[in-house]
Amino acid sequence: MTYAILSEALRAAMARHDDNAITHLIAELQPADLADFLTQENPASALDLLRHHPLPEQADTFGYLEQERQLSLARLMPERELAALMARMHADERADLFNQLPEPRQEAILRHMARGQREDVRRLASYREGTAGALMTTDYVTVPELANVAEALALVRQTAPDAETIYQLYVLDDRRRLVGTLSLRELILNSPASGIRSLMTTELVLAEVELPQEEVARLISRYDLLALPVVDAEQRLVGIVTYDDAMDVAEEEATEDIHKGGTIGKLEGGLRHASLFTLYRKRIVWLLLLVFANLFSGAGIAHFEETIEAYIVLVFFLPLLIDSGGNAGSQAATLMVRGIATGDVRLVDWGSLLGREMIVAAGLGLTMALAVSLLGAFRGGTDIALVVSLSMLVIVMVGSLIGMGLPFILNRLGWDPATASAPLVTTIADASGVLIYFSIATSILGLPA
Repeated sequence: MTYAILSEALRAAMARHDDNAITHLIAELQPADLADFLTQENPASALDLLRHHPLPEQADTFGYLEQERQLSLARLMPERELAALMARMHADERADLFNQLPEPRQEAILRHMARGQREDVRRLASYREGTAGALMTTDYVTVPELANVAEALALVRQTAPDAETIYQLYVLDDRRRLVGTLSLRELILNSPASGIRSLMTTELVLAEVELPQEEVARLISRYDLLALPVVDAEQRLVGIVTYDDAMDVAEEEATEDIHKGGTIGKLEGGLRHASLFTLYRKRIVWLLLLVFANLFSGAGIAHFEETIEAYIVLVFFLPLLIDSGGNAGSQAATLMVRGIATGDVRLVDWGSLLGREMIVAAGLGLTMALAVSLLGAFRGGTDIALVVSLSMLVIVMVGSLIGMGLPFILNRLGWDPATASAPLVTTIADASGVLIYFSIATSILGLPA
């Protein structure tokens, strides 16, 4: 049955308080689908539904919930129950939840955990947020480098039930340093007597615990890895970051860049759970700054009042010209910000990219100037057509230069280039466009400056 049918049947079972039907229907739902369903319920009802699941399935479902919903359910759970649930969660998800709990609750939860789990939680929770250490899990499979295939397979059978992935095995020396990797496929297909050292791959892609999480995601994507091993300063294996966690990071980073591109700060917990005041606070600062920045456009228009009085037809083309500059700048900024974010563009590329952008912008500007010159001739004659077409060319080129240059400048200053957002670029390009347009008009039409 589809999720829509199952969810409808589950609501009907809840309405008639049919516990047997609820248990059966919940068992039919995929963990991700059940998590989505629980998100739509109030916390007390969601927790009651979750308890119809066996503990391992509860942990799987809990891992799909957004952090705010996890916390709301955790507040309602007795400490022993929450500790049992966390013990079944993946190590990285468990550490993330642990970090969000109040300190007194953390200590109470740890008292109900086994010693090994307590140490694992404390270690993972100690890493700085946004790094490989905070993102990694300790649920992986290792084999000693001196083992043979038969011994390694026996170790896999022992540790696989608790591992997040078993398709990649990590080969360690006697000091727990990572010396190689081995796929489960290679292990199965080789002779039981074959030594691991002769089969393992020693060309390793690694991450240190302090590597930023966006770099971790980039490494996994670049080398098409199922998981990326994480090592400490002594090259000892301390965890792995799996492909699905890297995709979550990539989505989070992309969302954050998009929000910054709209001059909106980072929304913790997403749009659906953000309060009205949070949405107001995240948006108002830049809007106020852009309001005052737009005063420069007004000041430019006021400075050329005599030009406008002499040729009122110039006002007709003003929105068209300055919007074109802003649009061209926004396009250039979007390309640059994304290029910097993905590593496709570096600071050393500034010179070559500047030249290429100017050639492209000149082509765009000439094409748009030709199109608008016909309208200029129709509305105001040859002189106005010349003013409008020349202004279009210069404004588009300047707007493109602003859009391309601003991300580089911000990156050089150590700021996030995503701050070079469309509204910011458009505001600067608008003010520049006004000055360019009326300066050209004043010069060509023979008016006093």
